[in-house]
Amino acid sequence: MFKFPNIHIGKITIILAIFSWICLLLVDSLRIFGEVNQLDVGISPQLTNILEIIFFIIVYVFFNDNINKKQNNRFLNLIWRAASTGLVASAFFVASYLFREVLMADTKLAEDEQLKNLSYHISFALTSIFLISTSLLWKNLILYQRTKNVVQQWQAFEIILLMSMFFVLFIEGGETRFGLVAGILFIVIYSIILSVNLKWIPYLTIREKWKSLLFLFIIIFSAVGLFFQLADLQPTQDINLVSNLFLMGLFAFVIIYSLSSFLVTLFNLPTSSVFEQKLVEAISFQKLSQSIKPGEDEERVLDILMDSCMSAAYVDAAWMELHLPDDEIKVAHQRFISDEERGNLRKTLLNTDPFGDFLNTNSPSNIEYIYGKLNYEAFASIVIFQLKVHKKRIGNIFLIKEVKEGFNKEMIDIISTFVGQACISVENYRLLNEALRNERYKEELEIAKKVQQSLLPSHLHHNDCFEIHGFSAAADEVGGDYYETYAYNNHQFAMIIGDVSGKGTSAAFNMSQMKGVFHSLVQINLSPKEFLVKANKALSNCLEKKSFITTTYYILDTKAKTIQFARAGHCPTLYFNQKKGGAEFLKITGMGLGMVRNDQYEEFLEEGYIRYEPGDILLMYTDGIIEAKNEIGEEFGYERLKSTLDGCSRNSAENIKEEIIDTVYSFVGKDTLPDDDYSLMVVKFKG
Repeated sequence: MFKFPNIHIGKITIILAIFSWICLLLVDSLRIFGEVNQLDVGISPQLTNILEIIFFIIVYVFFNDNINKKQNNRFLNLIWRAASTGLVASAFFVASYLFREVLMADTKLAEDEQLKNLSYHISFALTSIFLISTSLLWKNLILYQRTKNVVQQWQAFEIILLMSMFFVLFIEGGETRFGLVAGILFIVIYSIILSVNLKWIPYLTIREKWKSLLFLFIIIFSAVGLFFQLADLQPTQDINLVSNLFLMGLFAFVIIYSLSSFLVTLFNLPTSSVFEQKLVEAISFQKLSQSIKPGEDEERVLDILMDSCMSAAYVDAAWMELHLPDDEIKVAHQRFISDEERGNLRKTLLNTDPFGDFLNTNSPSNIEYIYGKLNYEAFASIVIFQLKVHKKRIGNIFLIKEVKEGFNKEMIDIISTFVGQACISVENYRLLNEALRNERYKEELEIAKKVQQSLLPSHLHHNDCFEIHGFSAAADEVGGDYYETYAYNNHQFAMIIGDVSGKGTSAAFNMSQMKGVFHSLVQINLSPKEFLVKANKALSNCLEKKSFITTTYYILDTKAKTIQFARAGHCPTLYFNQKKGGAEFLKITGMGLGMVRNDQYEEFLEEGYIRYEPGDILLMYTDGIIEAKNEIGEEFGYERLKSTLDGCSRNSAENIKEEIIDTVYSFVGKDTLPDDDYSLMVVKFKG
């Protein structure tokens, strides 16, 4: 069977753009040759206009495809791409001016019309690339957290720009100036309307805002400079780009949106930061985790979850369904969608991959959520989250939008955290009511233990530069120890280990709160000290007065081979140095989370820094290990832990973990019940 080859739009458009530009250069060169030699070469100015339009369209298609394919479309990267393109175009203008007016000032070459024409067409191409690419980069910023109205506004603007390309073909004579002014005025007004879409600015950090101000200034300066330079550099009377409505419209749009972004970012600096917004999300998460109280049913929890998810994602409609015995489905909550439309939409999803497999209740799935485009007349994008309790799906929550690609990673991460905590709250509520009704505390605690264990990660993030293994065992059915990792990229990782004061279900519940704070704040990429300050502020609003959490937070960079860490009242980290041939405790000061509930907490923290080598070992543990007692009441202690690590330092991380745990259990004895939870993580560096 004949198979069509894959079409690479980028390569094809580059070739076509170069070809159209060369044709434009040759046509204008022939016209100039005729004017210099007083010959009628028979080339109409309309041919130049047509070639310019073709060049504009090809460049627009190329950058639209190129930008959409880029995965790293962070705000600062988009602005820098526009600024760097403007710098290249401006640099050529400056170089061309110095060449003509300084180096060749007293030569005939400075007055050569063909050389001027070549310089003009290169400048024209670079300016067009700068304006078109910047406009499409601005499109990504305007459509961030898109709504139906914003998408329609941008689509109308693209149609206006397309029509403006053909302005020079239909307006002639005295109508040109009036039509040009009217067209530019209309585009200016429309650009001002689009320039109010600046929702991306609050998500910049303080440092990113300063960088964006510099890049935006470069863009504005380049656009203004290119406008005046291009207006002065006209090779013939027939070529006048100032009368090109498309280019003038792009100049107006690029400058207006850049200036608007610059001013809003500048005035936003002293009043807002992304840290404050993330902290609000963390507080909202804590409120959700505390929504379950004695006497309050799970209906209320799920109602709060629905409202929180809709608010975080700006959705147009949503519903939640719960799975009942005998494969029955109950619609628990429904927002802004009719029963008929919901039923039709669900049928469409069941017949569409991969949504159909995801919604199949008989098909076990470890995927927490799924999202994508939606082929439905009223809605264009959807995300579906599993509601799981005790590793069993109890239902799904459906969030839908009228626009395509309406859900970004940040939205999904926040909602995923909300859903996870709500499921924990529902499980706690069910367990509590079961215990009150049946007085079966043993069964309640056994189920809670499984829920608590599900909060611990099944996979610890790492790369080829190090091994990592963890262990946790609760003294009671449930415990309060917590550890987890997070991968920022291929070489940067966050690691945390913590211990909640107290035991039993209250400790496990506070542990789930700590997990929520970690998942909310780790996305900001804070330093260890800053992370603990923000975590303390968030937890201070929800922990009981007598409760606190000890923890140590690490940032590991395998590219720089460094470990940065801060300790909040937790056990000192044990570090084995391969060169020294022994282990030592890293003692830095720090107070537990929730012990000082004001702005002075930062004064009680200290930050440490290590540069590791291959063979070094990082051992993180909770106080249950060192305080483990044998039959005569003797503690395992720090020195036994240190000597145990020294003795097995040549083993793998997994074997080191097993050796330490076996040693602790052998010391305690089979007949002695542990007084506290045992948890540890072992990291061994390979390179």
